[in-house]
Amino acid sequence: MEENKLKRKIYDKLLAWKQASHGRTAMLVEGARRVGKSTVVEDFAKREYESYILLDFNKAPLMIKKLFSESRDDLNQIFSTLETFARVKLVERRSVIIFDEVQLCPDARSLIKYLVEDGRYDYIETGSLISLRKNVQDIVIPSEEERLRMYPLDFEEFLWAMGDEMTMPFVREKYQKRAEVGVLHREIMKRFRTYMLVGGMPQAVVAYREKESFEAADIMKKAILRLYREDIHKYSDGNDDKVLAIYNGLPGQLNKQNKRFVLASISDDARGRNYEGAFDWLDESMIVNLCHNTTDPSVGLALSGMEASVKCYSGDTGLLVTQVFYEKPYLDNKIYRDILLDKLGVNEGMIMENMVAQSLRANGYELYFYAVNDDKNAKNDMEVDFLIVQENKLNPIEVKSGGYDKHTSLDKFKVKFGKKVGTRYVLHTKDLKVDGDVVYLPLYMAGLL
Repeated sequence: MEENKLKRKIYDKLLAWKQASHGRTAMLVEGARRVGKSTVVEDFAKREYESYILLDFNKAPLMIKKLFSESRDDLNQIFSTLETFARVKLVERRSVIIFDEVQLCPDARSLIKYLVEDGRYDYIETGSLISLRKNVQDIVIPSEEERLRMYPLDFEEFLWAMGDEMTMPFVREKYQKRAEVGVLHREIMKRFRTYMLVGGMPQAVVAYREKESFEAADIMKKAILRLYREDIHKYSDGNDDKVLAIYNGLPGQLNKQNKRFVLASISDDARGRNYEGAFDWLDESMIVNLCHNTTDPSVGLALSGMEASVKCYSGDTGLLVTQVFYEKPYLDNKIYRDILLDKLGVNEGMIMENMVAQSLRANGYELYFYAVNDDKNAKNDMEVDFLIVQENKLNPIEVKSGGYDKHTSLDKFKVKFGKKVGTRYVLHTKDLKVDGDVVYLPLYMAGLL
């Protein structure tokens, strides 16, 4: 089965946009490379329009790129040229034009305002590194442009790819009722471990599905990791040494107890202000998820976020699994064996925390943690892995790969912030359990928060 047969949730969001917009806005789908943007957008065009033209600016000839600057005052000329080039007849209000990897043709993106005003066709853009300064410095970002962020397959989409559409509705019902999953928990946790190891990059998922082979998925993930490194060299504006140092050091940083990124591990003279651009590049590329320390969450997570204290998670947990043992053959990657056999060590805890970060980010949360180190009184020390706001309440999250009965930091957080704290969550490998305002959730429910 081909990659374009993967069922993605973003399809329904595109459909809602089409039905609500009626051509009054264009849609920009942005996400990391190889996350499946082009595939889902073209599938959407095939199903929902009478005809479409896809312009891949990574491959389009120069004369097509020049068309958007040299003929920008003559839309009729642009449309007739595109029809001839693509050998496709555009039908007014029933066709869509796709600008794929639009960051490679800023003139096309800058023309969106006028194309939308013209009103004849719909427009969808896809892009990677779309908001980087170098891509937008010479254009006015069109206000007629809506945006959707696309992430790797979540657990439910992964199950769909495996032909399972029954598990997550069952899990969702248990989550909503705060009820134990029961005898099926072990089997669902087994599937979730498989998902963590394969990850959510479409090519890796398809490779695993076709051959039921972690090795086949690993080969695809190594190819994606190579592509990311090539992109860093190609697009990071001479900042590639710093960007690569952070990206290559990601597994080692997450392997530490507090998982905060320490620049001194890169170089003795590394300073935060010199690496801000490198972190920004990785964040905007969407190949990592940054998690900032919020110093006073009572006033708002974003308002008190510290740029200098950050955790850096991989955008896809399956890629992280492969990155840890990138230079070694698949059979030497012990993480596969340890996670499948539930023999959890330090590395596996890192993998699970990364998985929670990925799930929260895909749900639309910005990532924050809360950490206090009191040099005078260690009893005041605490570290909460993640903080989210629900119904105007602070909800601290702790991720446990081993024992789960103790949650000291969650208790300290409750004492410090009192009535501002809502539900306290412990995400772990066991079944759902409720103990007062502490809810223990199996890891596969992280995507439901």
